[in-house]
Amino acid sequence: MTKQYLKPVALALAVSLALAACGKHDAADNAPAPTSTAPAPASTTAAADLGKSIFDISELGDSAQACQDFNSFVNAKWVKANPIPADQTVWGAFSVLHEKSLADQRQLVENAEKNADGAKAGSIDQKLGWLYHSSMDMDARNKAGFDPIKADLAGIDALKSNKELSTWLNQSFAKGDGAVFNFGSGADFKDAKIQIAYTEQSGLGLPTPDYYTDAKNKDVRDAYVKYLAKLFEMTGSSAADAGKQAALAMKFETDLAQHSIPRVEMRKPENQYHFATVAEANKVTPHFDWNAFFKAQGVTIDKGFSLSQPKFFAEFDKLIASAPMDEWKAYLKARTISSAAPALSEPFVDAQFDFYGKTLRGQPQQQPQWKRSLGSVNGAMGMALGELYVAKYFTPEAKARAEELVTNVRDALKTRIENLDWMSAETKTKALDKWSKFLPKIGYPKTWRNWDGLTITKDSYYANMQAASKFNYEYDIAKIGKPTDRQDWGMTPQTVNAYYNPTDNTINFPAAILQPPFFDAKADDAINYGGIGAVIGHEASHGFDDQGSQFDGDGNNLNWWTDADKKQFEARTGKLVDQFNGYAPLADHPELHVNGTLTLGENIADLGGLNIAYDALQTALKKNPTEAASKIEGYTQDQRFFLNWARVWRGDIREKAQMVYLNADPHSPMKFRAMGAPSNMPTFASAFQCKAGDAMVAPTDKQVKIW
Repeated sequence: MTKQYLKPVALALAVSLALAACGKHDAADNAPAPTSTAPAPASTTAAADLGKSIFDISELGDSAQACQDFNSFVNAKWVKANPIPADQTVWGAFSVLHEKSLADQRQLVENAEKNADGAKAGSIDQKLGWLYHSSMDMDARNKAGFDPIKADLAGIDALKSNKELSTWLNQSFAKGDGAVFNFGSGADFKDAKIQIAYTEQSGLGLPTPDYYTDAKNKDVRDAYVKYLAKLFEMTGSSAADAGKQAALAMKFETDLAQHSIPRVEMRKPENQYHFATVAEANKVTPHFDWNAFFKAQGVTIDKGFSLSQPKFFAEFDKLIASAPMDEWKAYLKARTISSAAPALSEPFVDAQFDFYGKTLRGQPQQQPQWKRSLGSVNGAMGMALGELYVAKYFTPEAKARAEELVTNVRDALKTRIENLDWMSAETKTKALDKWSKFLPKIGYPKTWRNWDGLTITKDSYYANMQAASKFNYEYDIAKIGKPTDRQDWGMTPQTVNAYYNPTDNTINFPAAILQPPFFDAKADDAINYGGIGAVIGHEASHGFDDQGSQFDGDGNNLNWWTDADKKQFEARTGKLVDQFNGYAPLADHPELHVNGTLTLGENIADLGGLNIAYDALQTALKKNPTEAASKIEGYTQDQRFFLNWARVWRGDIREKAQMVYLNADPHSPMKFRAMGAPSNMPTFASAFQCKAGDAMVAPTDKQVKIW
């Protein structure tokens, strides 16, 4: 079960994102802050090693490109020499580091598998080993076929009334599966110290609602219906009946999509939170009793919960009351089969890949089984694997150095807020109060999860995944009514990413991203500040992006701006929207542009983060004049700072995958992230001697300055 409301904003789209089935594997698609602000030592590197480059300048293009197309200058040679592997849709710096993390994790799980039988009963080593083994045992999975879901499909076929339907939905959620909508815990937007229950629109098998209505997506819709029909045939329906059921399921999903809030509008907090008492919610859904639902989940609701999109739930209720039972059955069976497909036999795995991988995203080949199995382990017991990962691969020294960088970059953000020329003193006071309450978290959680109560066996992969789904669902909803734990993590340590969470005001940096090209203990300051420094600045800037700026330092959704300052902010961010609206990433489809509104939060964070990291670098260099005055292989510290920023975003993406991400991803394409922020910075133009009129120098009237 995936919580969708106000997701913590991550640095980049997960490399392993799979726009697969919904239900418990939905389509794609958490202590007081430190009081000390004393600066850490500014230099985080070994200056004595300046003569040896950490950046391979042979990868650079003609220097004349720097002021025209900085991404091509830094990355074109690498991209040409490193084509996208057949089992990937994206390939770049994130991908390479992700592959390293996977290789490290593979050693851990294969060692756990090897020793699982003799491991301590109930230990995480045994559970991880048996879970991985059961996923890798394709002979057993092929022998089982779709037997693991026959009882579920029979239960759906047996439904005869609206009352039975509601009971089935309640019980499905209680098993950790869910259908039609999402349910879970989250901080109350109006009192972030407390966790409340959230329900949110969901239930779609295609990436976004417009896939069901936009004419340009007709071919995808047709392929999706064929995919569903194939699933029905594979579970015993005749070809004719399978086609009818697929059409009914598509009709049902289209209805849900037409009453779902579009992705851009879902960026607005008011579309993510709608507090209601249970009695008020029952008026919105008179045919679906929330009292019965919460009782089935074992959850006690006090004052109320967030019925986050009332329009969607009103339609959900209408469907319960009036949609033919055959339509409901077709939809629920389609979601059940598609959700289960990755855990069933090879024909089901292949069928799902054929649609979501090949057709939707243009991926020629599936990833090898060990990677898919590792993905299952991460989905089910990711934090347990993280405990082993940190013990072997993340040193105390790396954590300490990262903490120094975080402090230095945060201090630079404070200085920039204090010196803003467009913000009033009144709003600055509120902004600095929020800054003071940031909680940085480095590497891994302070306390590891307890996995007692989760039963994993050696020989039943589907049963293991069901058990983990229920276990994790119950772990999540047990938080409802309890105080928000700011030390909670929303990413595993082995994830190559970082994120900001507006409802607890935390910036989070998993262990796996604290490696080259982001962070290197042997590198000069410019490389580290252009890499992980800019990442730190990016996450901190999310606290002041178009969404984060609507939450205060305690995580509450309230307005802390004067009207005049808010207008200034919106005028400046509007220019950034215009800038990214102008980018068209696909040469063969010049009509397809970046959605500057959908990607606004990430673009604000890139621009703010890079400016903040640059300031932090200058502070560090003032304390190390030898390094500041030195060139490394002909490049200054300022130049190397921007070079590493662009290197972080090097990469390529398949055309079909890019089309999906333009609709669904709040991150801009990589090449525009490499160039978008620097083109607004006079410090970049100065570093590379760019002139007015060069493509990498935004005209004065269009240059964006926010934080």
